[in-house]
Formats: sequence, structure tokens, C-alpha cells
Amino acid sequence: MDSQLPRMLSERCQWWTAPDEARPMPGELVLYWMHNALRAHENPALDVAITLARQNGLPLLVYHGLSENYPFASDRHHAFIMQGARHVQRELNAIGITYAFHLERIGHRGPHLRDLARRAAVVVTEAMPVTPLLQWTQRLRHVTNTPIVSVDTSCLVPMSQIAQLVADRSVPSADASMPLQQLAPWVTQAARYRELTADAYRERLDSAEWQRQHEHPGATELPEPYEGPFGFEPLDLQDTCLAELIGQCKIDHTIAAVPDSPGGSRVGYARWDDFRQRGLPEYDRRRRDAADPLGGSRISAYLHYGMVSPFHIAREAAQLQDEHPAAVTKFLDELLVWREMSFHFCDLHSEQLDTLEACPPWAVDSLRQHGHDARTKTYDWETLSRGRTGHPLFDAAQRSLLRHGELHNDLRMTWGKAFLPFTACPEQALNFCIDLNHRYALDGRSTASYGGILWCFGQFDHPFPCESPVFGLVRSRSVESHAERLSVERFSIRSDRPIAANLPRIAVIGAGIGGLMAARTLTDHGLKVRVFDKSRGVGGRLATRHNPNATSFDHGAQYFTVRDDRFARYVRSWISQGQAAAWMGRIVELRPGGEVVSEKRTPPRYVGTPAMNSIAKHLAADLEVSLDVHVSKLVREQDNVWELMTAENESLGSFDAVIANCPPQQTLSLLQGHTDLVDQVAAVEMVPCWTLMLISDNLSDLPFAGAFINEGPLRWIARNDDKPNRTKPVDPNRSSWVLQASAQWSRKHLEDDVDDVREQLLDALQHAVGKPLGDIHHAVTHRWRYANTNTALSQSHLWDPATMLGACGDWCGGPRVEGAFLSGAAVAGAILRYITVDRPATEVQRSSSQQSLF
Repeated sequence: MDSQLPRMLSERCQWWTAPDEARPMPGELVLYWMHNALRAHENPALDVAITLARQNGLPLLVYHGLSENYPFASDRHHAFIMQGARHVQRELNAIGITYAFHLERIGHRGPHLRDLARRAAVVVTEAMPVTPLLQWTQRLRHVTNTPIVSVDTSCLVPMSQIAQLVADRSVPSADASMPLQQLAPWVTQAARYRELTADAYRERLDSAEWQRQHEHPGATELPEPYEGPFGFEPLDLQDTCLAELIGQCKIDHTIAAVPDSPGGSRVGYARWDDFRQRGLPEYDRRRRDAADPLGGSRISAYLHYGMVSPFHIAREAAQLQDEHPAAVTKFLDELLVWREMSFHFCDLHSEQLDTLEACPPWAVDSLRQHGHDARTKTYDWETLSRGRTGHPLFDAAQRSLLRHGELHNDLRMTWGKAFLPFTACPEQALNFCIDLNHRYALDGRSTASYGGILWCFGQFDHPFPCESPVFGLVRSRSVESHAERLSVERFSIRSDRPIAANLPRIAVIGAGIGGLMAARTLTDHGLKVRVFDKSRGVGGRLATRHNPNATSFDHGAQYFTVRDDRFARYVRSWISQGQAAAWMGRIVELRPGGEVVSEKRTPPRYVGTPAMNSIAKHLAADLEVSLDVHVSKLVREQDNVWELMTAENESLGSFDAVIANCPPQQTLSLLQGHTDLVDQVAAVEMVPCWTLMLISDNLSDLPFAGAFINEGPLRWIARNDDKPNRTKPVDPNRSSWVLQASAQWSRKHLEDDVDDVREQLLDALQHAVGKPLGDIHHAVTHRWRYANTNTALSQSHLWDPATMLGACGDWCGGPRVEGAFLSGAAVAGAILRYITVDRPATEVQRSSSQQSLF
């Protein structure tokens, strides 16, 4: 294969598998795997792909796949990437280059990149030295013999050239193959990096030839477009509802898209032009004020995904150097020196970026030496992520990330350093800082993000001679001291601005875990939400009942397991807060007569503490909840809002959207006649369960804490006082138990007298354990008419945007506590997508102009 490239392109290339190492047979096409340079202009990777396709007489295909499995995948990141993809698809179509976009989702999964790569003569992609792109490229290298070349599309001074610059400066006769330790000082000290690259930056900014090399060739010079086959159906993003597509993906739906920062080159350059005219001339003076809308360019996300060309930005900024020397010098220093130094650093330390070992030894040693210093108070992940620490500036900064996906650069450094005193040790501090930055920030997961985060822990800095508590020799920077030079009130107004124009008012009917999770997700994004429940407490089947003997019974859900990462991070926080704990009791399968068949080895079991409903109470703590209120019907008013009515025909208020978190039969009665969703709801069958709560004298010595019983009336028995932090009976010879009947038996005896049910279940228990029960001190039954789902819907939730009605629960998507939690998160995500993705341009403009007032 002919791979002769112009110097300005070849210096940007790193061959993972060179052509002479590849299979001898030519491929069918040149494949450009696009992921972090979403533009068809000034794109060196596209130029390389075009050049190689022309030289070898092959058609060119640009493949862009969006996985569900990248770290921190969410509606926010998906929407931003897909909006950018929509724009680049339009750009490439206009110049006659085939662009195939694949979205991984239900029914559309498969190794399409691998399959295309195996058919290609060469794979061209972009250099991005962060997880998981390095690993994905490495994996592709091992599953295909096709030559693979990555191209630096992000740095004016390419990553591949730093070693040569160091070699030229250090030892004139040396080559660029030098040990890592020789390169490290040049990419970790800004002064040395600035000195090393000054001439190279000057040459590239001043070179007209360099500029021309990075503009895509004219249409007459383009190779033939690839016409298929693809192995999948590419998406045409121009007239597609992105919100609907994103909803089909198995990603985090609790983090909304940012409507005033949509993806795409057009928006990115419009933001840059506005800043260049109004903010750049005074950047040196205004850059440290996080409350100033022009205190930063706000283009970092567009640079991260390559939607705007860093070459274009640098060139236009440099043109104003004579007019505004101090401001432009500072801006270019951050854009080129600090940003690109982070690229080069990540390129050298890619395997350590998520660990404290990415920081210099002096910082690591000092932080660990002070790792056990007293902290005023430490916080769990959930408290930090929601901005609920009680520190006004930190919380406002976190709300800016949570709601708007951005945080002013100067304040982000203070926010990042706050994790050291707010967490138990430096390793946890770094983990939480990376998590919250990458999860919420649109520029998260970028090399620049890593550079900023690691600076907070000592990288790119020097030791300070006077050690301080917790920080040691690392530069300290408290939120309190930052608050003294910033108007926290002005910044909070900006952080709390609406995420979109005309936010809907939401009613949630049912305070089970699904409804509470939906309500809290929407509330955290600034929406007005009110929860109604006909019970006296929250939790639904995540229920606990207390009796006069001061003993409690978890008479609904007995425990929960964790299978999904989206649920796991909350459970870890609940454990840290004391809201949940692992239940380590022995669980067995039991035959009549007390014979233990086997132990049930399932994933770890967890329970709420000190009761199962503790988790529901925790989720409801910040919500507006109305209990003992029975919503009987919904009435559609003339202005397209829903009025909630009681059975007595009393109004409970008007709302723009309603979520039903009720069993299907009750959901059906509320939605009937209002939406076609009722057809799906009607298809769900729920099964009942009779439950008995028992205190007995003669069961304390049973050799298990819980047992599944597959014969007779009972399905499950559990010793309730064996669970963590449960109140035990006053008499040590007594024990408290919860018995749950099988669905078949419960259905058959659903309308039986409660006394008869109690006696039959007591007899069944005695038969199951093979011994007398002793004196019974408490025996109360409870009938769950809608206990479990016979067959859950395949959808995680139901949502009708035409009527603004939705439903969630463990009968959607999957059963159990985890299923209900994820269902609530999913329906909240559907509403957030409705107001933040694919909105009319006039709404975005109105929202943006509204926000400019701040």
C-alpha cells in the first residue's frame, strides 16, 4: 500500500500496525474511524484518510460508532456527541464523503468496527490518549491485521514531535527514542514546556502552508465515496428524533442534556466568535470571575470532541495579539501550553491517569503522610454529586456541573482541591473528583480535564515549603478563601438558572422507590415536582411495619441485589451514610421437615438500615411529598395541563406532566382514556402475596437467616432481627420472622379471612421447619394485592410526549428494587430529554438570551 504523506500530515501520524507488517492483500476501502474530531474541516485525520484513499484508488468511508459502554455514558454525553455527529454528517454529505453513524442500542449491537476494519486496506483514526479509546484501538489492533494509524487532530505541536524537540535541545545527535523519565520534566513543568515549544508554536501559527495543509481538499480531489455494504443500517441523523434514540440506549438517564450547549461545529464557532469579540479583549482581567459569563470561552467541550478546530481558534486569537497583548497572551498560554501539555502528559502516562501515581512522588508521599489528618467532615459520593455538603460555593459549583455540564476553569481548581478535605483519604478524593468531573462535565474524560484534576493533587506544580493539614506539601486552596474573592450569590444565580425555557411542573403519583427516584432526579435538575401517595409513609413495597413490642418487620421487599452499575454507585453511598448494609445471613433452600437442601449463593444481598423503608425516606428527604392523599382521576384542562382529583372531586393542583408509579391496575385506571400507553399497561399481570409477621419463642436456633421453600403454601421465610441494625425482641429466646406465601397459593386464597390465612401460614411454617413454633407473641398478616410482576414489560418505562403522561415501576424493564429504581430514573430521563433534546431552535435561542441576563 502506498502511504506517502506530506510532512505536515506525516508528523501527526503514529502507526499502530504499519503497512509493511500487514497482510499483503489490499482491502476494499480506506476506513476513517471518527470519534474525537467531529468536523470535516481542518481535520488532519480526514486529510490523511483522503490522501491514502486517493493514492491507492480506494473508496473512503467515515465510520462513527457511539457505544453504550464508554465510561460515564449518559444522556448528556450521548446528546452532545450525536448533535455534533448530525452536523458533521451534513458537512461530509455536502462534499461527497460517505459517513456511516451507528448507535449501539437495543437490537443494534455488534462488532461493526472490527468487521469494517477487517475489510479495509487501512484504518485511520484520531489520537486521544485516554480511556477507553486507547484500549479500544489496542483491541482493534489485535483482532485485525489491517494497518492502523492514529492522527493527532488536537495539538498544534503534535504529540509525536515532543520527543524530537527534547532530543534536539538536549543532545543534538540523539533521536526521539528516549526513556520516559527524560521526557517527563518537559511535559510536567509549564515553564520548561513553554520554552521547549515556543518556536514550534510560532512557526505553526505564522505558516500559511501549514494552514492550507489542514483545510480539506476540494471536491475534485476527493476519492470515490464508499457505497456499501456496511453490515448495519447507518442512521440518518438529519430528520431523526435524537431523544427517542437516546432513550433506547442502556446508559445513565439521570443526567440531562444541556440545551444551551448543544453539540456541533456551528454552535461551537458561534460561541467562540461571541467570546472573541466580547470576552477575549479583557480575558486577562475577567478570567478569574466565575460569575462573569464572559470570564471564559466555554468552548472546552467543543475542543474535546473536535467540533471546533484548535488550529482555527489559535489562529484567530493570535490575530488579535497586537490589539490586546496581555489578554491574548494569557488565552493562548492556556489553549496551547497548558492544554497541549496535558495531551503530551496523558500520552506518556495513559495507564496511570485514574490513579494517584499519575502525580509526582513528592505529592503522593506528602498526601499519603497526611491522609489520616483530621477532617472537619467527610461526604459520600451521593452528597457530593448532588451539591448537598452545606458549603455554599462548592454546592453551587457542583450544581453548575449537574445542571449545565460546565464549571468555570478557575473555580474548577478550587472545586477539585475541595475533595481532599471532604473525603477520607487522597485516593478517594481523586476517585470522586474524576467521577464527578467526567460524569457531569461536557468536557469530562478529556486530556485537559485530567490535566486540571491532577493539578489539584500536585501535578504540574511544585511543593510548597510550609506543610498544611490534609494537603501536606501540595498547594491548598479552600472554598472559603475563594468565596472571599467571588460573589457567591451572583455565581449561585448563574448556577441555578433554568436548564431550559418553560420547565414543566411534574406530579408523581406513588411514593415507591421508582417514583421517588424520578422525582429526585427531576428536582435536582431544577424542576418543580410534587409526589402524592395514598399511604401514611413512603416506600411502597419497600415497606417496614412496627409493632407495640418495638420490633420492626420488613413485610414487603426482603432485600435487594445489585447488578447494574447505574444502581451500584447509589448503593455504595447509602452504605457509607448508614442507610443500607450488606445482609450476610445464611440463606438456604428448605424442604418440609427442616431439611436444608443447599445454600443459595446469589450476588450479595443488601437491606435498608435500620429498616427497608429507610432508603425510601432518604430519597424523599428533599422532596415535596403529600401522604394520605388518594389521587382518583386525571382531568385534562383547556390549557393542556392535568388536574389531579380526589374521589371526593377535590382538586390537588394542576401539572404539565404526570408520572404514575403505581401497580399496573391502578395506573390503568388513571391513564384510561387519555393515552395509548394503556394498551401496554393492560398487558402486565401482577401476582399477589400474603405476608405474615411473627414473633415466636422456639425459632431462634434455626440454622439459617432466610430460606426459600418450594413446596406448600410458603415461598420464603426470613428472620427479620438477623438483618443489620434491627431491633431484637426483648426476650433473647424470641425471634421475629417474616413469612411470604407463594403467588399460586396467595392468588387462590386472596379473599380469605385474615384469621384463616394466619393459621394456615403458621401450620405451613411448622411443617416447613419440622418443629413446634412455641408461644406466639405476635402474628399479623398483610395482603399485598399487587406484590410481584408475572412478566415485566421489556421497556424500562412508559412515556407519551403527546400527552405528557408516563409510568414507571418494577413492572417495567425488570423486577426487584433495582428494576424499580432504574425505571424511575428512566422515566425522569425521558422527561428531561423532552425538554432538552431536539427542541425548536427558537426555544434554544430564547433560553440562551434569558441566560445572558446573568
